[in-house]
Amino acid sequence: MRIEDLNWMDVEGYLKQDDRLLLVIGACEQHGYLSLLTDIKIPLALADAASTRTGVLVAPPLNFGSSPYFTAYPGSLSLRLSTLVDAVEDIIRSAHGQGFSRILVLNGHGGNNGVKARLVEITNTLPGLKLQWYSWWLAPSVEAVAMRHNLKPAHANWLEAFPFTVIGDLPDGEKVPPHVPSEVLDAASTRQVYGDGSFGGPYRVADDLMQELFTAALEDVLRLLEFETLP
Repeated sequence: MRIEDLNWMDVEGYLKQDDRLLLVIGACEQHGYLSLLTDIKIPLALADAASTRTGVLVAPPLNFGSSPYFTAYPGSLSLRLSTLVDAVEDIIRSAHGQGFSRILVLNGHGGNNGVKARLVEITNTLPGLKLQWYSWWLAPSVEAVAMRHNLKPAHANWLEAFPFTVIGDLPDGEKVPPHVPSEVLDAASTRQVYGDGSFGGPYRVADDLMQELFTAALEDVLRLLEFETLP
C-alpha cells in the first residue's frame, strides 16, 4: 500500500491502526546495462512485497542519492551528501509529526551511508521515534546466498540484475574486475577505470537464484518491521 494511492483521510485512518512507515532511499546513477534507478527499484520492490504481507504503508521513494563519483556517466544525477541528509531528516520529522513513530529506511545505495549518523541524532531529539536501517546488499542473509553459489557481489553485476532492473541485453560471461588505483576518484577517473560501469564478475545469473536472493532480503525486512524492543 503506497501513499500515492491514498488521500490524506486514508492516511489518517491508517494512523489510527498502525504507526509504521517504509521509506525507500537510493540513487539515480549508472548501473552498467541495468536501469539508472536500480538502487530505487530493488528496495522499492522489497517495500511493496513487505507491505503486501503486513499492510505497512510505503512512502514515495527519494529517487536521488549521493553519487558524485558517477556524474561523468550521463543520467547519473547526484545530490550533495548534506542535501540528502537534510532531505531525509525533513521527511522523517514531518512523518513523525503526523504520528508515524516506527520508520524503516530501506536504503539501496552505498553512497547514502552518511545518512545513518544523522538518523541517530534525530532519535535523540524526537521522543518515541524508532528507526531501522536496512541496506539489503550488505545483509548477512544476502551474503550467505552469494557464498552458497560461489559468487562475489559487486556494483552493477549479477547482484543487482533482477528481472525488473534489466532493461536490455546483457553481455555474456564475466567482466574482469578493473584495477582501481585509489578509493577516492573524481568522476572522470571513475569512468575511465570502470568503463561500462560494472565493477566486475558475472553480468547475470539464473532467475531462480535472484529469487532466492530477494526472498532472503524480504525476510530481513519483515523481521525489522516487527521493531523488536530492547529487553
